[in-house]
Amino acid sequence: MLEGDDGNQLHGRVGKELIDDWGLDIDELRPQPNLTALPARKPMKLVHKVVFSMPAGTPPQKVLSAVRNFAREEFHGQHRYVMVLHTDEPHPHVHLVLRAISEDGRRLNIKRATLRHWRSQFAHNLRALGVAANATERAVRGDNRKPMKDGAYRASLRGESTYGRARAENVASELAASGSVRPEPGKRTLLATRAAIQQGWQAAAEKLVQHGNRRLAADVAKFAGGMDRPLTDREWLAQELKASVRARQREARTL
Repeated sequence: MLEGDDGNQLHGRVGKELIDDWGLDIDELRPQPNLTALPARKPMKLVHKVVFSMPAGTPPQKVLSAVRNFAREEFHGQHRYVMVLHTDEPHPHVHLVLRAISEDGRRLNIKRATLRHWRSQFAHNLRALGVAANATERAVRGDNRKPMKDGAYRASLRGESTYGRARAENVASELAASGSVRPEPGKRTLLATRAAIQQGWQAAAEKLVQHGNRRLAADVAKFAGGMDRPLTDREWLAQELKASVRARQREARTL
């Protein structure tokens, strides 16, 4: 059920009502005639879509309440917004649709620092509701795999992702030809980032030793040393394809 920034629930098909209520200039989304030789200007974003997600087992209503409190603190009276809680997957998550132009005409530009701040405030609101949460970056946790965009994820579940199928076929061809996938340009950056993060954790462990907390220092050092090798998206896909082939081979042997 959609919930507006006034706390009221919205029923039925609300798209037209939101366009009118928010004063969205839908002409910006329509293709413009090519009157000059200049390249077409990319349409400006009218709304931003943000997803707030927590692991399976987190009370869904507390996730919704945390997003509601966060949005009220960050955007009330400035940017119009609506939100909806989804529980159709193991991890409860809330989609927040935010009007890009504020009430006084200023455009919201979302940067990395903005996202870090939003994650921090979301975690703060969860903790206020009794839910253990933090805003640690994925890379610092040892997770370098980018989350799939919501639309692409849902298409993959339905088996309708042509982009995903093409990537899988391309990687499968490389594996069949050489047994591995070619290096990607971003691999060097991944390795450098992982090395810097491990050094940071090791420095933290040394500080803990200096303060007499040897047990926690050992746990931190073990975590840093046990981080998996960072993989690119194509390497993740290759790993999954190999695992799928091994699983099918095991099934064939048991028949």
